[in-house]
Amino acid sequence: MPFKRLFAVFAFLATVVIGTGAQAFAEPYRIVGFGDSLMAGYQLGPGESFPEKLQAALTAKGLDVEVIGAGVSGDTTSGGLARLDWSVPDGTDLVILELGANDMLRGIAPDLTEKNLDSMLARLRDRNIGVLLAGMLAAPNLGPDYAQAFNGLYDRLAQKYDVPLYPFFLDGVAGERSLVQSDGMHPTAEGIDIMVERMLPTVEKVIDASSGNG
Repeated sequence: MPFKRLFAVFAFLATVVIGTGAQAFAEPYRIVGFGDSLMAGYQLGPGESFPEKLQAALTAKGLDVEVIGAGVSGDTTSGGLARLDWSVPDGTDLVILELGANDMLRGIAPDLTEKNLDSMLARLRDRNIGVLLAGMLAAPNLGPDYAQAFNGLYDRLAQKYDVPLYPFFLDGVAGERSLVQSDGMHPTAEGIDIMVERMLPTVEKVIDASSGNG
């Protein structure tokens, strides 16, 4: 009898250890913020970039996530396409794809921007990596024709690839002098807070859906 009781105790402990070990080594949900200076945290301090603050906000919600920043200041969609494969590691669950602002500021033809983003979406789909497409809006000084062609490309691509679209990455910040730096374009740390707060529900929905909870 003592031996049987001892065996039962060992069996119980083994179950607990195995279960605990499985939880301890469970992989976090991996997000890559892939974009330009808006994603890179231009002129911001440690912990103030969008990926870092999104990580903190999701962790505060109790989610086991890892948000990796892959923003390059000055990047266009052509530059993003060239570095996509090595910038997004295997095992990534979601890419927040934020590119196009520099194309717009340089007056690059919207059809080229759309073609590059299309190629990126196709490559990520082929790798079974989810995408949250972050849109951008054209500056008014570029004229209505350019704005119509540029602003509509994000919705077209989101529908084509059936991916969620966050219509305007700078929502709540663009045009607010207290939330942008002296250049009038890049968000301050407070601006990043607003951006994260506004995008957070969308990111949570994407995580829930991909985890089978949505």
